[in-house]
Amino acid sequence: MARPDPALLDTARYPFSCAIEPRFSDLDLNHHINNVAMAGMLEDGRVRFYRAASGQDDFAGLATMVASIAIEYLGETHYPETLTIHGAIEKLGQSSQQVVQIVTQGGKPVVFARTVIVMVGPQGPAPLPEAYRARAAGWSLRP
Repeated sequence: MARPDPALLDTARYPFSCAIEPRFSDLDLNHHINNVAMAGMLEDGRVRFYRAASGQDDFAGLATMVASIAIEYLGETHYPETLTIHGAIEKLGQSSQQVVQIVTQGGKPVVFARTVIVMVGPQGPAPLPEAYRARAAGWSLRP
């Protein structure tokens, strides 16, 4: 993945944010937050994003599945400083959506992630619920 467009690093464009506290066990040998731990923190941020955006009611009888994730490490992350994860919908498809996230620490972007998530029903890929689509504009990346 190429470096993200600088416009995507503007946290004011993201309608959602949450604070994540790193744990000492998240550190690697260089005393940075480990890449695997960061992937878990991004996942936690996405779950919090969906809870805020839909309250899970829109997804009754459906599941979501990560089809692809790309993580761009822009800087070092350290313990114990709080991380802020910002999230937004970048694009909606029929049964999938693309979510972008920025992680900041001390106000500086340190991680950018883009995730494609597919809605899945009992028979396989399922259309995104209309109620969720109707609210998506409020949770989409701002211009």
